[in-house]
Amino acid sequence: MRRRRISIATFLIWLFIHSSCMDNGQTPKKTTPIVLQNKIQTTINQFKWQPIKYDTTKQYIYLTFDDGPQNGTTACLEVLKKLNVKATFFMVSSHANSDNLRKIVRTIKYNYPQILLANHSTTHANNHYKFFYHHPQMAAQDFYLAQKTLAVPYKIIRLPGNSAWVIDTVMKASNLVRPVCYLLDSSGYNVTGWDVEWSFNHKTAYPVQRPYKIAEQVDSALVRNHVHTRNHVVILSHDRMFRLQNYTDSLAKFITILKQNPKYVFETIDHYPGIKL
Repeated sequence: MRRRRISIATFLIWLFIHSSCMDNGQTPKKTTPIVLQNKIQTTINQFKWQPIKYDTTKQYIYLTFDDGPQNGTTACLEVLKKLNVKATFFMVSSHANSDNLRKIVRTIKYNYPQILLANHSTTHANNHYKFFYHHPQMAAQDFYLAQKTLAVPYKIIRLPGNSAWVIDTVMKASNLVRPVCYLLDSSGYNVTGWDVEWSFNHKTAYPVQRPYKIAEQVDSALVRNHVHTRNHVVILSHDRMFRLQNYTDSLAKFITILKQNPKYVFETIDHYPGIKL
């Protein structure tokens, strides 16, 4: 008996109709081939990178959150969506160790282009940074595994415990992390550091600076050009800092203060100048 071969496209159409058009056992709704094709194409093209044209009268804010998924990630996402600003989450794949946490990763990923999922390693070096970076081949494999496990859309990395830059033809890295930066660069990865850090108390994980103070630091960094790239400032924070309502409110207040400056534009880190994709 001859077996019929079904193309991938035909299978996707069949799967889409039978999974999305059924409503509690009701008769499937009719979907025209053109509408169906557009829906599939939208999903495929969601992560098709689009360049932006930088406005020389503007200054660009890259708000980033490290170490998710964790308690606080969802609270951060809700603030960002409510205030309609862009941000990037650098996530650790070993932290996604439950169905709920893996769901949070997917939620972050599929909120692109407003929200970007990026790579912050598999193990976060187990917080033994010197050992981790003294074994660059092992460290590089740690990042490659996270890229696959989290299904990160772009090759953008932040090193655990270290601010280094590998973008375009520029490398700015300490002697400790330079070997792994060379390996990542040779594999087509970008490494992004930060310019301003919203610090946290390492016992409580609560934010140290008040919202107006960290906003002043952002203003100062741009005015004094204490940034990696002029008119572009990368802000480091951590999801867990904002897990409690009063600190979630602090995040919202901080963003609101920055939004009052008509020169400021929030962007995801994939649009930082020199990022290679």
